[in-house]
Amino acid sequence: MASKPGILSDWPWKSMGNFKYALVVPGAIYSTYSFIMCKDENERNWFMFLVLPFLVFRLIHYQLWISYSRYRTAKGNNRILDKSIDFDQVDRERSWDDQIILNGILFYGAGIVLKDQFNMPFFKADGTLIILLLHWGPAEFLYYWLHRALHHHYLYARYHSHHHSSIVTEPNTSFVHPMAEVLAYYGLLLIPTLLSVYIGKANIVGVFTYVTVIDFLNNMGHCNFEFIPQWFYTIFPPLKYIVYTPSFHSLHHTQFRTNYTLFCPLYDYVYGTVDKSTDSVYENALKREAESPDVVHLSHLTTPDSIYHLPLGFPSLSSKPQVSKWYLLFMWPVTVWSLLLTWVLGHAFISERNAFKKLKLQAWVVPKYNMQYSSKWQRETISKLIGQAIRDADKKGAKWLSLGLLNQHEVFSRNVELYMKRNPQLKIKVVDGSNLAAAIVLNSIPKETTQVLLRGRVSKDVYVLVQALCQKGIKVLTVQEDEYKKLLKFDNKLQSNLFLSERYDTKVWLVGDGLTDKEQFKAPKGTIFIPFSIFPPKKVRKDCYYHTTPAMVAPASVENLHSCEDWLPRRAMSASRVAGIIHASEGFDVNECDGTIFSVDKVWEASLENGFRPLPIST
Repeated sequence: MASKPGILSDWPWKSMGNFKYALVVPGAIYSTYSFIMCKDENERNWFMFLVLPFLVFRLIHYQLWISYSRYRTAKGNNRILDKSIDFDQVDRERSWDDQIILNGILFYGAGIVLKDQFNMPFFKADGTLIILLLHWGPAEFLYYWLHRALHHHYLYARYHSHHHSSIVTEPNTSFVHPMAEVLAYYGLLLIPTLLSVYIGKANIVGVFTYVTVIDFLNNMGHCNFEFIPQWFYTIFPPLKYIVYTPSFHSLHHTQFRTNYTLFCPLYDYVYGTVDKSTDSVYENALKREAESPDVVHLSHLTTPDSIYHLPLGFPSLSSKPQVSKWYLLFMWPVTVWSLLLTWVLGHAFISERNAFKKLKLQAWVVPKYNMQYSSKWQRETISKLIGQAIRDADKKGAKWLSLGLLNQHEVFSRNVELYMKRNPQLKIKVVDGSNLAAAIVLNSIPKETTQVLLRGRVSKDVYVLVQALCQKGIKVLTVQEDEYKKLLKFDNKLQSNLFLSERYDTKVWLVGDGLTDKEQFKAPKGTIFIPFSIFPPKKVRKDCYYHTTPAMVAPASVENLHSCEDWLPRRAMSASRVAGIIHASEGFDVNECDGTIFSVDKVWEASLENGFRPLPIST
């Protein structure tokens, strides 16, 4: 919000959440019904009928810009500002689509009230040109002075400061304003449309093209990277005064009192408000190359709709722990398309950038889903993708790579270890985080605990964990004979504190993959379930406590953290991701994968010294 919110700051449908889209349904039903029932072809109102598809197109247009902008900013080439985006900014900019709903209401309202005037022809070349010229003339001129007025301390404090809360801008920043401010902008931007209606030159293509051009330039100008080449202005120098660049508007968000123009810098040049560093910032951004990371975290897609929860997906979803949303069912064409794309996509892609102290961090995603990781005939393909990602990270200069989710599974972790041995020329170190995961689980157990029940598939993480528990004198009970034998085979010395039991009355359970609902119901009331698994167990008991999968809360020094990692809460990082950062920060020059066991206590102490903290058990 603005520092001193004025009247009409909030949108009236703020409390409706995503149901706000229902506000355009009456207009859509009315226009569709009128279109179908009209028997005279000449009387059919194509403008009204096409409003709903056009609104959907606008939403898609915005989302494509958001995804592309985040991808390019994460890569780093041509980036303008290095400052961070946080969860507060993402929450504040959740209202970016409110102006599209307002657009729908205004179009439907105008089409009903001014029925004859808005029953316009499909295309008029002169009408389209007139609309665009009217924008670059009076509309741009009036906007410039309105914008300068909004920077007067009275209006700025009550309205425009809300938009300027975002120093680093994204496409979704572009139309995040208090409602009163958006109404003022719409009043100006409607001038070309209404004048074209008045003189009889309005046409569907002209109106929709005008709105699309506004969206395109608005989204482009709020990207945090520069991509308009210098030859664009060399070929036709006057373009410098007609179309702005992202760096031009970025300076307005950092300097506040310069570069007021909407899209046409002419008026800044005429009235002397062009920032002196405009040209140098533009040229420096164009010269900037892609960033070389120090640490890469390699994760993958999980469920079919997890594509929307990536930082490159929907900001409103990626900024919250991943849960299924009913409305994503309507996205099934995109979901199916993304599933098909993963079958042919040949390499991991970058999804996020962060920074910790002097370390540059990146998160990469292997384009495969859980179901593909579970398929035996996909294992070779996935192993090759992981190997390729390791080579690419090494080539880009990364010194450490951490394995996330199923990339750290025994099958793939073992292949990674073999791959590293076969490629001794690689300087990069691979970390699966198993030792830190064991340390997190170990330190999540209540201090007064004398025994724990172990249940779940036995893996390297479990060996490390049980060994640490036994060394601390904590009895480890297991109810599965095969699990008991596997653990003893790993280390026969565990026998003194490892027991095969038939009882389930222990109140601290360490659980992994394979835990059943039936077994959970055997636990006494108040049992604490602490997962050592990659994925969280299903919560079937309301009278028990469930901890998260091994993870830690990131300190404030981890920058640009504005999305949740899978199901984890905000600012929480998985053990493997934290381990990669700690190995880099402390300079641990070892590979930690498959059979390699590092020091549990050492990595835990290093995590705490670097500001990471354990997650509390939710009650």
